[in-house]
Amino acid sequence: MRQLLLSADQFWSSLPKLHKLLSSVLAIMVFLLLLLSSQTAERNVRLPLQISEAEFGDITTDSSQRARLADYEYEIAKGDVLSGIFDTLRIPQKTMYEILETDLAVLALDTLKPGNKLSFWLDPASRELSKLEIEFSLAHRVTYVRAPGKGFEYNVTILPGDWQEEVLSGEVRGSFYLSAKRSGLTAGDIMSISALFKNKLNFNKGFRAGDQFQVVRAKQMVDGQETGETRVEAVRILNRKRELTAFLYKDSYYDETGTGLERAFSRYPLKKRYRISSPFNPKRRHPVTRLIRPHNGTDFATPIGTPIYSTGDGVVIESKRHPYAGIYIKIRHGQKYKTRYLHLSKSYVRKGQTVSRGQKIALSGNTGRSTGPHLHYELHINNRPVNAMSADIPIMTEIEGRERKPFKAKVAKALALMKADAS
Repeated sequence: MRQLLLSADQFWSSLPKLHKLLSSVLAIMVFLLLLLSSQTAERNVRLPLQISEAEFGDITTDSSQRARLADYEYEIAKGDVLSGIFDTLRIPQKTMYEILETDLAVLALDTLKPGNKLSFWLDPASRELSKLEIEFSLAHRVTYVRAPGKGFEYNVTILPGDWQEEVLSGEVRGSFYLSAKRSGLTAGDIMSISALFKNKLNFNKGFRAGDQFQVVRAKQMVDGQETGETRVEAVRILNRKRELTAFLYKDSYYDETGTGLERAFSRYPLKKRYRISSPFNPKRRHPVTRLIRPHNGTDFATPIGTPIYSTGDGVVIESKRHPYAGIYIKIRHGQKYKTRYLHLSKSYVRKGQTVSRGQKIALSGNTGRSTGPHLHYELHINNRPVNAMSADIPIMTEIEGRERKPFKAKVAKALALMKADAS
């Protein structure tokens, strides 16, 4: 052994410097590749995939039974894709597409984020997927259950929870966005605030160092635990020599004097009145399978390339392509309302962008699973689809009459919370 080591040492000493350098680089690369492969193997092992030890029972959405019955549980990590998750669990891609077809009515699978949890139930005899549940938060779940015959049906569970108020405040140092993040506000909170004051304040260039802000925010609680859902209740911004305020009252925002900050919604996302080719119908059944396939929007028979306009002021929260919805846009309008525009040929907006009522956001098309050129338009109130052609829509008004007293009481309460926080 000693002679072998001496021989190796003599051999290494006799090598030219260039050969020594190349050998060292090669050794380092091999080491890094081994390290990377070990980390990848470790990640595959540590995937949040748990096999339930309990016996399979009747399918139920009761929270006390979900963990006991699930065969697999998976927590979404950064970089995960749905097809990869199904492959990991050896669930056929055909099943995934059956669920995606059902999901067209909610587009829940298209909004998965790291931390969301998936639970899978398999039929004990066939080992086919019988139920999939997405847990977005403690208060929001979407469940897909295999129906008799072919395909899946879905159910959305939204719990009201309890809302606890807190005051978050800060001083602008650098950008308003970073200053607000340091105070504890979420990106969604900040986008809501900037949308409220976008006609009064340039959030990119309108602040100077030392400007102050206070926000009364409510956070949702279920069984004493935070769900991650928040709601902006009141805002006070001291900008240079002026004060901007906003107070949430009956799902709309007003300044301290009771003047509305949000413009009225438009009923139609089009300049012309096009024929409605398919109305809102939450109980529509597939003509062949007889499965419930809700039509959660209104279809307008528009030629490809027809300009589409935002029906209200808001923030774009999705602008992407889906195998069934095609190119689609989702916009959040304040705390309560969302709109969706499906089967587009072109989108003019991006995620995170602030838009105004009447702004051109897209062109209609025939993308995704579509029987012909049309626009599919949806209105959601508190995360539930409603008939956009008949639902109550926000109308900007001033607080008047009997509403002034309760509004003033809410303003006084919010200002008292802010004053207590400042002191």
